[in-house]
Amino acid sequence: MAEHLVSFICSTVSNNGTSLLAFHTDAPPEVLHHSLAPIRARHYLDRYLAGPYLLDPLYQMALQPDKPSMCRFRDTQPDRFHSSEYYRQYVERTHLVDEMDFLLGVSVTSALVIVCGRTEKRFTRVELNRLQLIQPVVLSAMQRVWNGREGAGSGDGRNHGMHQRLTECFENFGEDALTHREREITQLLLRGHSSKSIARELGIAPGTVMVHKRNLFAKLGITSQYELFSSFIDALSGS
Repeated sequence: MAEHLVSFICSTVSNNGTSLLAFHTDAPPEVLHHSLAPIRARHYLDRYLAGPYLLDPLYQMALQPDKPSMCRFRDTQPDRFHSSEYYRQYVERTHLVDEMDFLLGVSVTSALVIVCGRTEKRFTRVELNRLQLIQPVVLSAMQRVWNGREGAGSGDGRNHGMHQRLTECFENFGEDALTHREREITQLLLRGHSSKSIARELGIAPGTVMVHKRNLFAKLGITSQYELFSSFIDALSGS
């Protein structure tokens, strides 16, 4: 069923890779099916599943109770996402110029997401309309895929321990040196938020964010976003 669903989307609009993923609050993402060539899959999926998914805005949005059923990835990104090291070190290297996503909450802890990507040109208005027209069919098929997997007990092998270790690494990054507020700001910086965006998220003044940012950089012995990202990836690798 998953294979047929991915093929259906590929026949609706031309693309350079479509993937059906399952996101969970208590386990790493699962790849249910994809149309990527092996070399692309190694970068798009294997590297992603190793931990960077924790910084993905789509992952965060998909697991929220209030989410769109279809969206354009570039319309959902934090305001400084393209300046984030996650974007530079992972997303930019996928060479995607456009991405359309279908999202469906399937349980309290899980959501299915279809990622349809382009590396050469953006989707046209006509193509977006086509995807909009098939949305009810796609969401219904996604639900059937999930029901079939759960009925077959396919979720029993999820690596809950690995996800817990990665999540704890992210949430506790810098705990030996940083205050709780500084860790909150660190997490939002890693996800691509600007100081103004962080201020809105936390309900504090932008100037206060800047003070915390200077302090946390000093405590971590770093001077840039790149060093912050590198320190986090090092911590992630050790988890």
